[in-house]
Amino acid sequence: MPITFRKSFRIFPGVRLNINRRSWSITLGARNGPHYTRSSTGRDTTSMDLPGGLGYRSTHRRNR
Repeated sequence: MPITFRKSFRIFPGVRLNINRRSWSITLGARNGPHYTRSSTGRDTTSMDLPGGLGYRSTHRRNR
């Protein structure tokens, strides 16, 4: 079984710093509803959670 590490810190309301073993990311937005995540690995994710388990997610890589 691999060893994993993930920790999330709330910096301000609606702003989270997420840290794992290989990278870190900043998430802007509420946990429910629209939010935007930018990762240190070059990945940008825009997502929207809707009631009833529905949702939308769009991910793309940016040039580093």
